[in-house]
Amino acid sequence: MTDSDADRSGTIALVPPRYGPEVVGGAEAVISETAHMLAARGWEVEILTTCARDHFTWANEYPAGTSRDGDVTVRRFETQTDTPGVHRKVLGDRLLSGATLTLAEQQLWMNDSLRVSGLWHHVLDHGASYRAIVLAPYMFWTTFAVGQIRPERTILMPCLHDEPAAYLDIYQPLFSGARGIFFLSDPEAELAERLFRLPARTEVVGSAITLPDRYDPDGFRARHGLDGPFIYYAGRREWAKGWTELLDAFRRVHRSAGLRLVTSGVGEVELPPGLPADRVLDLGFVSDDERNDAMAAAAAYVQPSALESFSRTVLEAWGAGTPVIANDASEVVRWHVQRSGAGVTYRSQRELMEALALVGADPDAFGAMAAPGRDYVVEHYDPTRIGDRVDQLLLDWTSPPATPPPGTGSSPVAEGGAR
Repeated sequence: MTDSDADRSGTIALVPPRYGPEVVGGAEAVISETAHMLAARGWEVEILTTCARDHFTWANEYPAGTSRDGDVTVRRFETQTDTPGVHRKVLGDRLLSGATLTLAEQQLWMNDSLRVSGLWHHVLDHGASYRAIVLAPYMFWTTFAVGQIRPERTILMPCLHDEPAAYLDIYQPLFSGARGIFFLSDPEAELAERLFRLPARTEVVGSAITLPDRYDPDGFRARHGLDGPFIYYAGRREWAKGWTELLDAFRRVHRSAGLRLVTSGVGEVELPPGLPADRVLDLGFVSDDERNDAMAAAAAYVQPSALESFSRTVLEAWGAGTPVIANDASEVVRWHVQRSGAGVTYRSQRELMEALALVGADPDAFGAMAAPGRDYVVEHYDPTRIGDRVDQLLLDWTSPPATPPPGTGSSPVAEGGAR
């Protein structure tokens, strides 16, 4: 229960690299839900973000300036991507191959891509006026640069997973210097403890999962002409998320398993040779309601990504009563599956193919596995409890600033273009 008499004066700034209803990304979703949960509890909340929608091009698609999203003020700043990006690619390839980058190379890798000078100057000029500056996820320039301006007011929400970038030295000051850190899961916190010197204030806060009042699986099947069992994947269709491995496994078993693959999200769906186009239904970007209905209609939800810090879609699938097939290489997803008992994990392409074959052989029997999933979500990720936890931690860890940031109060000011 929140304390209605607590002093919530002072503005909380949340800084994601992208923000908006068309943006697909777990960290961005966590920032959005956190912003609105805090606003509902009486905080003045601002989103400081870019004008970008796409995380590949970082093109400025939203207008710069200040707007409102419900009770939340949104300040957008133009991106700059005026370097050729050659160093980013070459050094990134070396990083993925296991090479060790010098500190200078790490800095070059970080800065040869997205930069947001207007955001940096805004926090440099006004950072002391915010009660807290919540940054997510750790890897992007927006977090790396802004986190070093006012570390004493920075709450880091790293969305950390075990990947080569997590081992770079340039991130050590970001983690060690923050006022506090919010983790989404126990495995994420344990990984951070292994990699970084952490501040005294850290907490596993989780992430709120809001389940809909109703699902319409029959309506979803009717809308899309689906009369047989299908597996579902939602999110970013890119190799880093295991998408190509899923397509390859599905290509090998779709005929014998009698399954179709339904997918939604962002990214191109390029089918491998031998996988007929009529076996894959690409919905593109869909509304939350449509995604929820797809979850409920699916025989199984597949999470092929090894790079997860929380994996909201897995929990949304369980909320819809659907079992999960997940990549065992993701420590946090394996942790969810083991705790809930509502899915299976695979360690190889063959095991993924075997799991898909089981779905096709008896969808009802496989679906029964999902029975404990919804209770797990409700018990651990109830929005009210998560919101109260974050609210109380901000009250405990922060204090009101001497002066408010510009434009707070009755009407937001129109500022936020690049400098």
